[in-house]
Amino acid sequence: MGRAGGRPPAAGPPTRTRSGTRTRQQPPPDRPRARPQERPVTRPNFLYLGPDKAGSSWLHDVLIRHPQVFMPEAKDLYFFDRYYDRGLGWYLGQFRAAGPQHRVVGEVCQDYLAAPEAPGRIHASLGDDVRFMATLRDPAERAWSSYLYMLKHGEEPGTFLEALEGRPELLEHGRYGTQLQRYAERFGLERVHVAVFDDLGADPQAFVDPLLAWLGLDRMVLGEDLLAVRLPAGRARSLPVARAARWAAARVRELDGANLVGRVKRSPLVQRALYAPLADGKPVMSDEERAAVHDALAGEVALVDELTGLGLRGRWGWPAAAPAAAGPGAAPSARTPRTA
Repeated sequence: MGRAGGRPPAAGPPTRTRSGTRTRQQPPPDRPRARPQERPVTRPNFLYLGPDKAGSSWLHDVLIRHPQVFMPEAKDLYFFDRYYDRGLGWYLGQFRAAGPQHRVVGEVCQDYLAAPEAPGRIHASLGDDVRFMATLRDPAERAWSSYLYMLKHGEEPGTFLEALEGRPELLEHGRYGTQLQRYAERFGLERVHVAVFDDLGADPQAFVDPLLAWLGLDRMVLGEDLLAVRLPAGRARSLPVARAARWAAARVRELDGANLVGRVKRSPLVQRALYAPLADGKPVMSDEERAAVHDALAGEVALVDELTGLGLRGRWGWPAAAPAAAGPGAAPSARTPRTA
């Protein structure tokens, strides 16, 4: 029964000491209350690495709906490249809501594959027990799609050939061989699930089934909305508004509002308000433009085939890599693949 009126408990019955003095027993001191156990910090055990323009938004939508997976609402936390100075505590805080029912905890970030510093930072922060995924898209098609994305959002990079010169990320994000090699050296390639973007377009269910099995997750039957094509090529309804929207999204991210950005970007209403379908269909890359990417990245595709055995050069119709000019003792590179 509780104490009425907050009065202190009565002292115990009187006792007699050796000298005959009568005293009263003092009540035992209040025991300190036990602190509630803090929930253990959950560390991610899965990261989608990239590249961009290879289905990362779709994959995030799939995984965030799986009952055995926890992911933040925000795609692209960019912690291991742009925001590493925020500290590991900030990053782990993005996963505080993960529970014991979640076998896989992680994120989808399209830039980690291309960021040279990312593998070392991931290893230092999360250790060895991490699995990865990369979805490889024909580098020429990926660069072209990224170029169209720039135009869609109000950027003015010039022609595609001019953009290849002035926007180095168009080619750098397609250096898959070099990028996969960095993760292979740090973690082992057996910890990287390498998928092919063409398979996603051909059969989304068959694309995701091997990934879920590899992660030890139950099979998930995709709904009609995930089987349909999403976010087709489009143009900004208003270039100034599109530029302002991108600027605002970047500022909100800087203020730790990535989850808000994620919710807004996934909104069909927002997409329809900002962008309109292309009236004449999606522009097509010319043979000259495609050849420029082939010349720059043929060695990278050859290195991917050496690392993975996927046979992408033949599948994508790429030419053989030209031998690179290397002096005596030159280190192996993407253009001079390492041989046994």
